[in-house]
Amino acid sequence: MTFQDAYDALLTRWDVPVEQLELTDEFGTTHINACGPTDAPPVVLLPGHSATSPVWFTVAPHLARQYRVYAPDLIVDAGRTTNTGRTPKTPADLHTWLSNVLDGLTIDRAAFCGHSYGAWIALTYAIAHPDRVTRLALLDPTDCYTGLRLPYILRALPSLVRPSRARSISFLRWETQGLPVDPQVLELAGLAAEEPSTPFVRTKRPTDDQLRTIAPLVFVAGRSKSQDPARLTRRVTTVSPAATVVQLETATHHSLPSLHAEEVVAGLLTAWAHELPTE
Repeated sequence: MTFQDAYDALLTRWDVPVEQLELTDEFGTTHINACGPTDAPPVVLLPGHSATSPVWFTVAPHLARQYRVYAPDLIVDAGRTTNTGRTPKTPADLHTWLSNVLDGLTIDRAAFCGHSYGAWIALTYAIAHPDRVTRLALLDPTDCYTGLRLPYILRALPSLVRPSRARSISFLRWETQGLPVDPQVLELAGLAAEEPSTPFVRTKRPTDDQLRTIAPLVFVAGRSKSQDPARLTRRVTTVSPAATVVQLETATHHSLPSLHAEEVVAGLLTAWAHELPTE
């Protein structure tokens, strides 16, 4: 199976009509999978590193009942987005790319939900451009409030230094600790590791002063090997006192988002309910 085959296979499981959009800007062409009513409030879903946008297959269809969902492939990762123009090298470049995406979709403001690296992009974008973000949700965010655990970094190194399908899948199985991760999710992530892509922009953790300015909805994976869940919870409640924390006790970092869609969607719809227009 090729990467494109695996991508399409997971995308067909969204079980709703999906529009595949492409927008061109100074960085290249951004591919976006969109669903839901075109006149509904917009929400942007940003995946974790090497996950690609189809990974939202258990989340997007439920949100699409009330939202217009836009799930782009990241400009600095595998997927159908192509970085044929200027290379993003800084967080500010990623923010410019994301603003270009909103402009291309003719969206002034949107809700954002990101997982892992996608959560870092969403968080830093909300800090830099608060006028464009209506609501912010972070799924087990990395390098936002806390750093990565050393054992996680060491276990991930072989996949980063010499990426391959086998190493990527082995790493994901290690982190998810026996949870029944969907085989198609593993296959797509494994093949994504072998796809040519622009190097991801190195993360820079926001300052405490910056984190005090936001009020995100933060989902904490209780069994995450990427970071200490208790420490993440303490940091969020300390430096972002207006934040809402949802504990996902059985989740690991990489079992999100697909294995825990029910809890994630319920949390999002509850927290964002007042953003929806009334009849």
